[in-house]
Amino acid sequence: MERVADRKHEFYQGEMYAMAGGSPAHDQIAGRLITKLNVALEGRRCAVFTSDQRVRVGDSGLYTYPDVSVACGARFDEQGDTLLNPALVVEVLSEATEAYDRGKKFELYRTLPSLGDYVLASQTEPKLEHFARQPDGSWRLLVLGPGDRLHAGSLDCELAVDDVYRGVFDAGAS
Repeated sequence: MERVADRKHEFYQGEMYAMAGGSPAHDQIAGRLITKLNVALEGRRCAVFTSDQRVRVGDSGLYTYPDVSVACGARFDEQGDTLLNPALVVEVLSEATEAYDRGKKFELYRTLPSLGDYVLASQTEPKLEHFARQPDGSWRLLVLGPGDRLHAGSLDCELAVDDVYRGVFDAGAS
């Protein structure tokens, strides 16, 4: 049903949830992240995906569309349209999804052995919350702002917070 639907739905434990549209700031932040990640990963066997790419979160029953995902040596389901092994996932926060993105969704994402970096991007200020998987399986949180750099260990690449948010909060930009 989802493969032919007009709008995207998140599927979890037998229930379908319609995905809401994003704001201009949301789109700009996700777009800049995608652009910067593509540049940083150029020449490597890594693919950067937009929110049109569905991700299956292991055996949790969650099928979702992260705002940005990256996989190196991407693997897909038998239909070839659902990513199985993201190394990095970014969710741009909104009032409607923030509690879920921080809570249950992150809990489920953490079950993916491939996931090494989970990033929550604010759309109200230049701030990235970077959860990085540690060698012992725990997760370390780094809160990053202007002048900081995000180091995605699972991808061995860096992004400047200033580059992600450049122009987003300028008058008339969003």
